[in-house]
Amino acid sequence: MAPKHQFSLPLQAKKLQTVRLTLASRPDEASASSNLPKEVKEQQEAIKHIDKVQNEIQRLNEQASEEILKVEQKYNKLCQPFFQKRSKLTVKVRNLGVTTYVKHPQVSALLGEEDEEVLHYLTRVEVTEFEDIKSGYRIDFYFDENPYFKNKLVSKGSHLNKSGDLSSKSTEIKWKLGKDLMKQSSQTQNQASRKRQHEEPESFFTWFSDHSDAAAHELREVIKDDIWPNPLQYCLVPDMDNEEEEGEEDDDNEEEEGLEDIDEEGDEDEER
Repeated sequence: MAPKHQFSLPLQAKKLQTVRLTLASRPDEASASSNLPKEVKEQQEAIKHIDKVQNEIQRLNEQASEEILKVEQKYNKLCQPFFQKRSKLTVKVRNLGVTTYVKHPQVSALLGEEDEEVLHYLTRVEVTEFEDIKSGYRIDFYFDENPYFKNKLVSKGSHLNKSGDLSSKSTEIKWKLGKDLMKQSSQTQNQASRKRQHEEPESFFTWFSDHSDAAAHELREVIKDDIWPNPLQYCLVPDMDNEEEEGEEDDDNEEEEGLEDIDEEGDEDEER
C-alpha cells in the first residue's frame, strides 16, 4: 500500500534506471563499449552514478513519508479531545454549519436555495480519521428533524481498497415524499438543457451518491482539510453584500454632505 505522502520517482530517473538495466542485460554491447569514444563512455558512467544518487533520493522520500505519517497520527490523537469539545459547543451556535458552508468560496458554488434550506437543520459536522490514517477517513453530517429527509446522520467515507485505489461509500438519504433534491436537480437540468438556458448547479446532496467524479473527491478534501480544522475562519467572514451596501450608503452620505457644503457656500455669496 502506498504511503499517503508518497513521492513518485521523477520521469528522468525512471529513464536512467531503464538505461542501467538495459546495459546490464546486454553484456556483449557492454564489452563492446570499450571501443566507444571517450565522451560517450563518460556519459554512460555519469548515467550510472546519477541512477545511484536518484535511488538514494527515492529511499529518503519514502522514509520521509513514513515519518510524516507517524507525526500526523500522533497529533491527530492529541487533537481528538479538542475536536470533541468543539463539537459540543458548536451545537449551541445557531446556523453555524449553514453559515460556514454558504460562505466557503468553493462549497457555496455547489449550493442551491433548497440546499441552503436543508443545511439550516445541520447541527454539526465531524471528521473521523481511521487509526491507520493511510486507509482513509469518514465525514459525518448530523441533522435535526427536518421536512426533507428522515436521516439524523448522513455519512460519507473514503478509504483505500486492497489494490491501493481510493474508493468511497455513503449513507443512503431517505428523502420524504416529494422532497428528493437530487431528482429535482436532475429534472431542472434536463429542462434547462432543452431550453438552452443557464443550468442550475446540481444539488449539494448528489455528492453523497457520487463516488467516481474528481470534483467529488476534491469536495471531500476541502471539507476534511480546510473546513474541519477551523470552521470559524469562514463562519466569521463578513458578508460581502452587506459591506457593499454599507459602502454605497457611505458614498451617498458623502455626496449629500458635499451638496450641503455647496449650498452653504452659495448662501454666503448671496448675503455678501
